[in-house]
Amino acid sequence: MQKIIWLLAMLTLSVSVYAQPPGGFPGGAPPPGKTLNAGHLYGKILDNEGKPLPYTSVIVFQNRMDSASGVKKEVLIKGAMTQNNGDFSLEELPVFGPLVLKVTATGFKPYTQTISFITKKPAPGTMPSFDKDLGNIKLASDISQLQGVTVTAAKPLMKVDMDKKVFNVEQNISSAGGTAQDVMKNVPSVNIDIDGNMTMRNATPQLYIDGRPTTLTLDQIPADAIESVEVMTTPSAKYDASGGGAGIVNIVLKKNRKTGYNGNLRAGVDKRGGLNGGGDINLRQGKFNITASGMGNQMKDRTTGKTDRNDISADPAIHTLQQNSSKNNGGFLFGRLGLDYFMNNRTTLSVSGIKVHGSFKPSSILDIDTDSLFSGGTSTAFSRRVTNSSRTFNGNGLVLGLKHLFPKEGEELTVDGNYFGGTNTNHSLYNTDYYNIKGGAVTGNELQKIDGSGKMRHITAQTDYVKPLGAKGKLETGLRATFRHIENRNFNYMFDEAADQYILTSNISSNYKNNESVYAAYASFSNSIHNFSYKVGLRVESSEYNGELIQTGQKFSNTYSASLFPTVFLSQKFKHDQEIQLSVTRRINRPNFFQLIPFADSTDRLNITKGNPNLVPEFTRSVELSYLKTFKGNHTLLASAYYKYTDNTITSYIDRQTDDATGNTALINTYINANSSYTTGAEITVMNYLTKWWNVSTNINLYNSKVNTGTAAVTNQEALWSMFGKLNSNFNLPAAIDLQLTATYQSKTNLPVNTNKGFGDGPPDMQAQSSSQGYIRSFYGIDLAVKKSFLKNKALNVTLSVSDIFRSRITDQYSYSAYFTQNYTRLRNPQMFKLNFAYRFGKVDASLFKRKSSGAGNQGMMDGMQQ
Repeated sequence: MQKIIWLLAMLTLSVSVYAQPPGGFPGGAPPPGKTLNAGHLYGKILDNEGKPLPYTSVIVFQNRMDSASGVKKEVLIKGAMTQNNGDFSLEELPVFGPLVLKVTATGFKPYTQTISFITKKPAPGTMPSFDKDLGNIKLASDISQLQGVTVTAAKPLMKVDMDKKVFNVEQNISSAGGTAQDVMKNVPSVNIDIDGNMTMRNATPQLYIDGRPTTLTLDQIPADAIESVEVMTTPSAKYDASGGGAGIVNIVLKKNRKTGYNGNLRAGVDKRGGLNGGGDINLRQGKFNITASGMGNQMKDRTTGKTDRNDISADPAIHTLQQNSSKNNGGFLFGRLGLDYFMNNRTTLSVSGIKVHGSFKPSSILDIDTDSLFSGGTSTAFSRRVTNSSRTFNGNGLVLGLKHLFPKEGEELTVDGNYFGGTNTNHSLYNTDYYNIKGGAVTGNELQKIDGSGKMRHITAQTDYVKPLGAKGKLETGLRATFRHIENRNFNYMFDEAADQYILTSNISSNYKNNESVYAAYASFSNSIHNFSYKVGLRVESSEYNGELIQTGQKFSNTYSASLFPTVFLSQKFKHDQEIQLSVTRRINRPNFFQLIPFADSTDRLNITKGNPNLVPEFTRSVELSYLKTFKGNHTLLASAYYKYTDNTITSYIDRQTDDATGNTALINTYINANSSYTTGAEITVMNYLTKWWNVSTNINLYNSKVNTGTAAVTNQEALWSMFGKLNSNFNLPAAIDLQLTATYQSKTNLPVNTNKGFGDGPPDMQAQSSSQGYIRSFYGIDLAVKKSFLKNKALNVTLSVSDIFRSRITDQYSYSAYFTQNYTRLRNPQMFKLNFAYRFGKVDASLFKRKSSGAGNQGMMDGMQQ
């Protein structure tokens, strides 16, 4: 029956084409508004070695008149994904007029072919063939992708754009089952200390997720959810000017839009029995794309540390030795759910939500030896403080987005709304025993209890518009408003033996709240003239801040008027794959609430902190010159020289002041505006592809930094030349085995300025950290990971990793002033072994939900346009 219907259809087609009256189809083309969709194209897509390429995009376009503009433009006719064996088939294509076939696959050069079903009038008595076998189409490997410079074959390890470097982290097998802290250890230019604090060129960058500021910390983001990391040492006007001269690190989360379903499952364990597990799945059919992921990570941290302090300003002088051993058992849960709705080929609505929960029970034993150095001898005392705590946080985030593509290529409008909020609680019990001599009888006891809670919310509204101008020009504009609210309540209790109960000590309990708002607008223009490109922009930001001490009702506020932040990026390409880039930017760093609050937090009497309400913002001017060269064999060199100068540098320092809780003088951690600071240096990143199975990335940063305090009360920091290096070596061995070796080295360096904490961390831990009064001694660390793949298409992966093999990643700091000298060392989780399993599954199938949809195939091809 089907053959009969097909024969009748062909006869009808024959009559309609060749039995037209003279005025019917002039020139062999159908009249306007009429098309004949009977064409059929098929073939097979292969790689350059002749192996089939599954899941490859095959799209057909045709030039048609646009009724709106009156000019011809390429219109998408139909698309498909190749099957597992590389075959593709496209039916119901127009038979009149030329068609353009385009084939794209990651890591390969695009393939384009012009096709016509009717090229001339058929001979009498014959019929034209509307079936075309295109045979085997081989794709050539491509090293260059997008508009940046790529330095790998199939999947680029690094891509350099004018205002950022993009690092693909899929080969970072040592981060399997870990967090973003583990990922950052392998990203060039980024340094991670043992507590997960991130620095870049010895300053703390702003952390973004998917292009938006976040209050999450690195240890709250699962490594397996990360697709790439963007490093912006000199961000363009599109991004917040906040953060000073440290730049921005943007984490791009994975998001899959392949038609059908796919996902993976993960599980792992570390040497202390800490478990991790999770999975994600993506469903795509027609106009809808759903992404869901979840992960749990159990932590069993172990840390040892020592603080050796000489208080030379006290009378008598005091020598204190603190030795600490701490544990932190707990874990966190991370969940994310996203939905994309493709309203049409040009408009996409997106909504996604995340939920984070963490629960931890830290405990520690702190031994304190105190020597009072009298002229006639030394008086010694010993105490042991045992701390048991619990800490929880719950965070919820929601992102709403709309993206609209205009008919003109490259013109687009995006509107985003971002919310993140949450609560945290903390409870700590301190039990301190006092002794005349170590090992002697207990002579006294003190019990202290701290109950705390807090909440926060962070709302961002943003819109961006991009309009092409001329052949290569582009105008980008945008508006952004950010609103932050933080509340914190800490209640300190001392046990009264006479009353046999805990008594609230109000003068050392801190309760406060604050609101901060930032308003911004920007515009930038970019263009290319032959091999010369430029991008100039201007950002305007203003902000206001209001805070209140809840227990006293004391209020304070600051308003920062509108400031201008220009950015300039220049690029010149030369022969032999060479390029020079120059960038000039201006940025701001506003004091945060913890730095401003005029209250001495004495809840931990060994670490008293106090803000300074007189702080003003710091402004940083940066200039960076870069040279990029790609050599034969895809070896790539990126060399940069940079200089950053900051006015009114906000820096922490340790001062001797009156402790409001006791009325006695004590060493207190606080902040000042230093006169200025600078950092200058040179950074080199090299990507080497030594063989088909071995690639190495090397990053070296040599820099000089100094803080000029501008006050006699604080000793000026000496200028210091330092070096940071990172080596990442990847081996693709036989039997589906991958090996990764990572090594880092940090020479003696000045303490970083403004180490920011994230949501739920409370006031910054400033113990032994005075950025204008100290340095970090040199250290190194080596990590190793091995991955073995099993099953078809390497669907099952088993990874064994060990971090800090030689127990050498030690924090060793020295601080000093006119009042004290101090040495501080810590070692956290050395030689940590982890075993992880990952299983990948999926089926790319347009008929996943067993229903017909004429647009489903076309939607599958729109992924690139919808991004």
